[in-house]
Amino acid sequence: MIRFEDRDGFQAALATLPGSDATAIDAAAARQASLTKPAGSLGRLEEIALFMAGWQSRECPRADRIRAAIFAGNHGVAARGVSAFPASVTAQMVANFQSGGAAINALAGACGADLVIVPLSLEQPTADICEAPAMTEAECLEALNAGAAVVPEDCELLFAGEMGIANTTPAAALCLHAFGGEAQDWTGRGTGIDEAALARKTEAVRVALALHASHCTDAFETLRRLGGREIAAMAGAILAARMMRVPVLLDGFICGAAVAPLARDNPAITQHCLAAHCSAEAGHARLLEKLGLDPLLHLGMRLGEGSGAAVAAQLVRSALAAHAHMATFAQAAVAGAL
Repeated sequence: MIRFEDRDGFQAALATLPGSDATAIDAAAARQASLTKPAGSLGRLEEIALFMAGWQSRECPRADRIRAAIFAGNHGVAARGVSAFPASVTAQMVANFQSGGAAINALAGACGADLVIVPLSLEQPTADICEAPAMTEAECLEALNAGAAVVPEDCELLFAGEMGIANTTPAAALCLHAFGGEAQDWTGRGTGIDEAALARKTEAVRVALALHASHCTDAFETLRRLGGREIAAMAGAILAARMMRVPVLLDGFICGAAVAPLARDNPAITQHCLAAHCSAEAGHARLLEKLGLDPLLHLGMRLGEGSGAAVAAQLVRSALAAHAHMATFAQAAVAGAL
């Protein structure tokens, strides 16, 4: 199991990322060329198969062991009226996850994922990012390691999700710091807030950046100051997956925002990631462009919980099924390439 001992250890891991296996990609590409179909006729499904081959070092990669990890945390900035729901809903939804009644329970079951729910100090919201750093160094490190701990040694595909009332506010702040622009460029309606709440939320993002930006000197400090426990946990899980060469499906805006400070320090962090979908949340399309990721799906989803990634996991499984189980020209006694 991956564990980050301290801030320097986290930053060192981010600076020394393992790469994909070019030999496995070549072998998978050769297999693709031998299958009974016109070259390129399965489009992005073929690209997915090669991507997975490179990270699993297998000519025929698999997605039988999928881990879905949903992290939950509460945010002090919620008290500023930036969400349509009170912070108490976070714990209520965690209970719903744990009893099997949420969308992610149904969708994780449909794609064959092993679902784990990780509530993170729900009784202790982070500090209001407009007034102080969200977490202490110890709290941030604890959240990062809670994320790293969910990635099993035999994992073949990982996706992370989140639950945290008001967490699109720190997510917008993280994107603004990583990629610039104005607060309104990254601030959306989240759970469906009205114009007055959107104005409060945009101002909260602006104030948070004015307070913290000069201190956000690396990914760890940025997550500590502007993030939240569930956001840091997703970042920890995604970095740990990279260290273990486990491919990752990124869910929506908040999951992408967890990667943003890592990408600012080392843009190569996204090389083991597929963008599951482009959500309806304002800023997500812009974020994916900045991360250099082309989403697999455009379904207008904006639920979070890892829901978009769970749907996209079925595309990955379809891609790998075609890659592994189609006959070759030689096996099918088909003369010549189509």
